[in-house]
Amino acid sequence: MNELTANSQELTAKRKYTFPKEEHLCRKKLIEELFSKQSSSFGVYPLRIVWIKTAAPTTAPPQVLISVSKRTFKRAVDRNRLKRLIREAYRLNKYRLTEQPNGHEIALLGIIFTGKEKSPLALVERKLISAFHRLLGTTIEAAPASPPLP
Repeated sequence: MNELTANSQELTAKRKYTFPKEEHLCRKKLIEELFSKQSSSFGVYPLRIVWIKTAAPTTAPPQVLISVSKRTFKRAVDRNRLKRLIREAYRLNKYRLTEQPNGHEIALLGIIFTGKEKSPLALVERKLISAFHRLLGTTIEAAPASPPLP
């Protein structure tokens, strides 16, 4: 048991909880491709997940687009806060995608907030983890404790 705990602590220490600019989906052509007919999607309220698969499994993180509707949240302050919460939840849990034994097949990923009310980080994070498991077709195991904040 101690060996397992030490191994998970070692792995957690090696992980980088970052979300660099290279992982942000910004190119208009790629965004149009993400929302075209060839993409797949599903909803895990209050999030909608849209993605495009790669040709071969990879361990590289996908490019991610995060969106909150202007129609639902009129004030930019509210939209920006929700986007910040989603980015934080993604940043802390993207290892669930990238550390798969066989890799993952997600090239582009869109996370769209579809809820009508502001949600706390805990709810957004729980739903995002659930969406990742659904994307990968795996079962949800007990979530490890969140990493220490820098």
